[in-house]
Amino acid sequence: MSRGSEAAVIRIKPHHYVHVLDNNSNVTRVEVGPQTFTRKDHETVVSGPDSMIMIPPRHYAIISNPVVKDEKGHVQQEKSGQIKLRHGDEEIRFQQDPFPLYPGEKLYGKVSPLQVVAPNTALRLRVIRTFVAGEGEPERNAGDEYLFEGPGTYIPRVEVQVVEIVKAIIVKPNQALRLRAKKAFLDKRGINRKAGEEWLVSESGGYLPDVNEEVVQTIEAYILTDKKALHLEATNTFTDIFGKERKAGEEWLVTIADAETHIPDVYEKVIGEVKITTLTNRQYCVVIDPIGKDGKPQMGKRELRKGEISFFLRPGEKLESGIQNVHVLDSEEAILLRAREAFVDGDQKRKPGDRWMIYGPDDYVPPVAVEIVQKRRAIPLDENEGIYVRDITTGRVRMVTGRAYMLEPNEVLWEKNLPAVVEELLAKQHTSRDRAEQPKGVETRRDKTKVVTFRTPHNSAVQIYDYKAKVARVVFGPELVMLGPDEQFTVLSLSGEIPKRPDVIKSLTL
Repeated sequence: MSRGSEAAVIRIKPHHYVHVLDNNSNVTRVEVGPQTFTRKDHETVVSGPDSMIMIPPRHYAIISNPVVKDEKGHVQQEKSGQIKLRHGDEEIRFQQDPFPLYPGEKLYGKVSPLQVVAPNTALRLRVIRTFVAGEGEPERNAGDEYLFEGPGTYIPRVEVQVVEIVKAIIVKPNQALRLRAKKAFLDKRGINRKAGEEWLVSESGGYLPDVNEEVVQTIEAYILTDKKALHLEATNTFTDIFGKERKAGEEWLVTIADAETHIPDVYEKVIGEVKITTLTNRQYCVVIDPIGKDGKPQMGKRELRKGEISFFLRPGEKLESGIQNVHVLDSEEAILLRAREAFVDGDQKRKPGDRWMIYGPDDYVPPVAVEIVQKRRAIPLDENEGIYVRDITTGRVRMVTGRAYMLEPNEVLWEKNLPAVVEELLAKQHTSRDRAEQPKGVETRRDKTKVVTFRTPHNSAVQIYDYKAKVARVVFGPELVMLGPDEQFTVLSLSGEIPKRPDVIKSLTL
């Protein structure tokens, strides 16, 4: 209470007011200036003179315990004359003429400017009291939250509480926001979303997430080139961005023919990036389980692809033996082939298991129905050289000498085994010159497919027995002995040492 409250005469300036208490009725009233107020004996000035509340443009003030007004804006009084108040309530007042505070009213805080919401920002508001903003507006229930998006000036209400300022998330080109619904609601696109549902927002620019939306992550787009594709798998049945229905578990590729960039959908799982497979005009490959024209894998099938070509291996496809070079044959080479299945080879019908050969000079790419058994080369043989050849059809073994020989499709090299003592005696026949030319530590083993030869020394003889014909022959030296497929040397056991002991000396010659 100021010193002027005890004075009998109080001069109230313009835009000022005092509260006067009538001690007889215990009612407090307001006296507004400009005036000269004469206080009576039963009256007491309880407060003032105080300045009126002035709210400039674009400002507001919060009044606690506001007065009750009728429809015409007149202040309501009780029967005793006391001003009616809404105790415990608040009222927000905006730009108006200066006004006094009635007894019981209080200014909450101070006069504050209205909050300006900038572009790409919003105020997150929470309703603390159910209300309807106006005709045509939805009813806001206590606990509801909504956004006031800028740019604009926010007009506060006592029923609404400002929770926080939300800033827009900038979505750059080749980016997308992955959102999740906190509860069932209608999004900005007019789509009904269920609680827990996820979706993408890929439009470039600022995006303000709704109060019912949760930003899971920012997804970067994959850049697709002529040499790189994207391998995807569907985690749920859905329709992709290209309008094609994908089943759960289905796998597919997205290439540059589909799009230059791709942002994986919420139901798309990125398995990895697939590099292009390129074949030159001298290369080929066999693709196992190729994808058919209907987009489904053809399990168990094999597909031949020849260069020049570039392609992506689709999910489920794989290369058999990788990328292979075209088989180039010179005039002394050939390829032994075997049919995997029945097919027509030119004018001939091949059955499974058939064997045949392709002779050079030529280049060859085997069809999927053909298996390459072996690449063969003509074996050059001198007059004193030979090989053992076995016919796999009849089982007959023969010896070929003195000419270059190419094995037939039904022939293989045959290995002739000799007793260990004969192998040892043949190995000792190498001259000191042969041993000198041989690197140290390297053991020379006899090629069992070559004809066994033995140089019979001068004034000596070798006995050879043919176990098939059951005939023995003796070769006198000097002579080169060449064993046939069914022939064996007769090993001589001689006595030796002093005193003599039997079977000391083992020899092929006598």
